[in-house]
Amino acid sequence: MKKVLIISYYFPPSGGPGVQRVLKFVKYLPQFGWEPIVLTVDGGDFPARDESLMSEIPPSTKVYRTKIFEPYRWYRTLTGKPASAPVDVENIPLGDKRRSLTEKIAGFVRETFFIPDARIGWYPYAVPVAKDIVEKENIDALYSSSPPYSSAVIAREVHRKTHVPWIAGFRDPWIGFISSPDRWFFPRKIDAYLERSVYEESNLVECAWRGIVKDFQGKYPHVNPIKCLHLPNGFDAEDFSPHTEEPHERFTVAYTGSMYGRRNPATFLRAVEELVKDGSVNENKICLKFIGRFGAEVKAMFDGSALKRSIEVVSYLAHHESIGELLRADCLLLVVDESKESAEIVPGKVFEYLGAHRPILAIASEGAIAELLRETKSGNVVDNQDIAGIKRAFVEYYENFVYHRQNFRPDEEKIRQYERKEITRRLAGLLDYVQNHR
Repeated sequence: MKKVLIISYYFPPSGGPGVQRVLKFVKYLPQFGWEPIVLTVDGGDFPARDESLMSEIPPSTKVYRTKIFEPYRWYRTLTGKPASAPVDVENIPLGDKRRSLTEKIAGFVRETFFIPDARIGWYPYAVPVAKDIVEKENIDALYSSSPPYSSAVIAREVHRKTHVPWIAGFRDPWIGFISSPDRWFFPRKIDAYLERSVYEESNLVECAWRGIVKDFQGKYPHVNPIKCLHLPNGFDAEDFSPHTEEPHERFTVAYTGSMYGRRNPATFLRAVEELVKDGSVNENKICLKFIGRFGAEVKAMFDGSALKRSIEVVSYLAHHESIGELLRADCLLLVVDESKESAEIVPGKVFEYLGAHRPILAIASEGAIAELLRETKSGNVVDNQDIAGIKRAFVEYYENFVYHRQNFRPDEEKIRQYERKEITRRLAGLLDYVQNHR
């Protein structure tokens, strides 16, 4: 069996959506002739931890873990935040929020010295270990998972030193994305050089959504466009065990994931508040369940809502528990960031929503998510500022529940093409290609 070294910061016990793509690749690659060997961090400062995912790593998989310098621990100390504060949901605020002096200083340090991101402290530990693994294990191909983009920079160096073919995987675009630091001229140039070198030197680039492909081709038209390929996220059918329907007393809408900054429920809450006020919806018959990690601004929206009695906020759950919440819900809420990139964004959790076979109410711009939901007949997409549209979609699903209507008929065949096993089969084909054309 051929061997692939997977370089990924996010790997169990890391939780959150970022870990699922790599974990499922590791699970299914052996079925397609590739033995995955993983290089990850030891004691990473993950935004979320899910110890239960450790049991999903196949027993035969070799996992190498190295040290890493994590500056976010220093950042919390400098800004006076608790040691347990998740950096992502607390430090990507709404655009009009002012930062304190210490936050500005910490931001300047991040933007100036941590290039391409704050995980670059993994580089000096990971590169020598990766080179040893390549030699010791007779590695046939490299695969890196980004973000963090430091994983790609590490893989680039290993590729340079060993000449082992390399596929650079991206779950988000690099420079100019929503969460990208606003760097000044010199560090911006360095970051741009790193991004360009990764795109130029990797044998193939695989992207989790088509917008990343467009971003790549727009920035670097001189690079052969066919080397950048779309390999969507997906869901693992084995995670969705048969579920016995239990009648609810209340129409339950579930949201799973994180919310912060421009990804917030403000317009959704306003729409439902208006429906309750005009009598279209009975507040006593609805439950709005938000499961995950939420920034301070979003928590304030929950606390200040007229629907507070109907809102249930649940902290981050283990992955299998989160899946259970999707299966028990009557409707699944998706909220996409309000930004210029939002039309192209397809969050990984969208596919787990598909796997749950529950109607989806997506608050997003017209674009990739709308196309996906129409293709699979899995729900409605409404623009974030379209209060009337949100109200119509909510009432439709609410009345289906109240009057026991069975109107939801997703396209099962279209949904099956997004199973993780199928996506991994396609990745194995790409690995075969780069290995045969080295």
